[in-house]
Amino acid sequence: MYRLFITFSLILSIAFAAKAETKSLFSPDKKIEVLIHTVPTLTYEIAVNGKQVLKPSPIAMKIDGRTIPEKNATIKRRSQNSVNKTIKPVIKEKFNTIQDHYNELVIDFKNNYSLIFRAYNDGVAYRFKTNFANNVRVDGETIRYNFPENYEILFPKDKGIFTHQERLYLHKKLKEISSEDMSILPALLKTADGINILITEADLYDYPGFYLRGSADNPYRLDVIFSHYPLKTEAKNDRNVPVTKYADYLAKTAGKRTYPWRVLIITHNDADLLTTTMVYRLAQDVKLKDTSWIKPGKVAWDWWNNWQLINVDFRAGINTETYKYYIDFAAKNNLDYIIMDEGWSDTEDLLKIVPELNMQEVIDYGKQKNVGIILWCVWYTLDKQLQPALDAFEKWGIKGIKVDFMQRDDQPMVNYYWKIAEEAAKRHMLVDFHGAYKPSGLRRAYPNVINREGVLGLEHNKWSKDETPQHDLTIPFTRMVTGPMDFTPGAMINANKKNFRDVFDKPMSQGTRCHQLAMFVIYDAPLQMLADSPTNYMNAPHVMNFLSKVPTTWDDTKVIEAKVSEYIVEARKKNKEWYLGAMTNWTPRQFEISLSFLPKGEYIIDIYQDGINADRNAQDLKNVQKTVTNKDKITIKMAPGGGFAARIYKK
Repeated sequence: MYRLFITFSLILSIAFAAKAETKSLFSPDKKIEVLIHTVPTLTYEIAVNGKQVLKPSPIAMKIDGRTIPEKNATIKRRSQNSVNKTIKPVIKEKFNTIQDHYNELVIDFKNNYSLIFRAYNDGVAYRFKTNFANNVRVDGETIRYNFPENYEILFPKDKGIFTHQERLYLHKKLKEISSEDMSILPALLKTADGINILITEADLYDYPGFYLRGSADNPYRLDVIFSHYPLKTEAKNDRNVPVTKYADYLAKTAGKRTYPWRVLIITHNDADLLTTTMVYRLAQDVKLKDTSWIKPGKVAWDWWNNWQLINVDFRAGINTETYKYYIDFAAKNNLDYIIMDEGWSDTEDLLKIVPELNMQEVIDYGKQKNVGIILWCVWYTLDKQLQPALDAFEKWGIKGIKVDFMQRDDQPMVNYYWKIAEEAAKRHMLVDFHGAYKPSGLRRAYPNVINREGVLGLEHNKWSKDETPQHDLTIPFTRMVTGPMDFTPGAMINANKKNFRDVFDKPMSQGTRCHQLAMFVIYDAPLQMLADSPTNYMNAPHVMNFLSKVPTTWDDTKVIEAKVSEYIVEARKKNKEWYLGAMTNWTPRQFEISLSFLPKGEYIIDIYQDGINADRNAQDLKNVQKTVTNKDKITIKMAPGGGFAARIYKK
């Protein structure tokens, strides 16, 4: 009996000790709970509405050959606090103001490092913080996601870490992802009861990005691989500079720093994926004292439409006359910029302009018309000529640069993004990154980084059939959750599934013309391209009536209907006007929506809807206007691959 009592007491003491090494952190609304276990090793798990959605998953780093936290690591203190503040973003991607509300737990360990957890109403994030005296070598980082069930996953499978990060999202089950399969970020998991879990990272600086892959020994687990530090690169040509030799470590960095946030965005429905701002909230605050010069806007783009102008008296192409024509088109239609894409200079010498182009004449003409010029350049050439090229651009009066073909996110390349952002800001230039990794918060620190590719966009219609309406309805719930995307919409040659052809020199889109117009409302892009030829736009004045007015930043966003890969109906506000956008995949759909989001009063609604024959001819569009109030309902009817766009303004 005595022995039994001693054993029972020992069990109780062990249980209480274990309990003491587990800390619970709730989201402000109490719907998300994080359990952080520190003994014997550090793991965390997550429950939503009391149901486990992430099983205990390990967290660790290896720095200078030492793993932290150590097994049974000594904790100096735990501190917990709640934060509720308002952020006023310089660039209003979705909202005029952003509420940053979270509960935070900081665990300080004995040997000068800490782990920080935050629980939001829309997700969980954690990061390491070190306070070491000297610079360090990061040998590795352990990130694993142990899921309790065979969740559905939207998996953007890639071939390797030298990548433009332009991939389709494959609809799979976790068990179907092998250890040989890897994906870029973000990836989206869906539980059987409708919870969304999106994996990404935030505040990535002076450190490499990571990728997901399947597990060899657990079918419900996702593991992580990193871009290691590049020891040697080889320039294959003017733009492709792959790594040919990697180090056995990830980074060499400061001993006193915070590391990137490991982020799980969690929503209870699909619609909330479209309005979350979690990556932005976790990013570093703005570093620029003066941001008044940063001007979002729309851009007339040349490359996608292959300079296809007709009914002109000059040879269309990369020359002075063509770009003055683009400037006239932009000025007439309230576009803020034109872009001069590949071909304006020698790609290996940015100061060597092609002889057919008088750059200063074009820039001065743009100034007369109040249209700015943005120049495309290869990252590698820009890096080699950084100071003289940017100084020349500033002297010429260039308003921005489109930097392309990086295709890496190792530590030096991540630092390159920050360097370009800073150097461009010194000269009051915008930056649009192409051939890029996903957004992770740089745009908050440097709002002049106004857009980014890293998405399979409209350009793919020039050479493939990958960019479909289903894809168009997938990326807002996945890639766009991390930040704006330079998808480059606006195709005016539109085709249904049966009639689509990939034609490089005269491209078309899959889906209806209204499907394209809706993208200007639904897709976040403070610097938004009009991809097609000015000729095609001017032949459709009703379309340009809409595109000349639609904003690129928003004061408010309301999602009315949404389902991943299937449909979106959304209302967005700018000043006193509202815009409606709706898109569907290849399935035709009809919605009746209330206009109750409008203030009191009478409004004109200018509607652009699929025509009655849009299922046969995707360019069929009907434009109607009528008077409405907030008590009215309207019917949105979309053809296969269809869309709907509307401007609502005070009568």
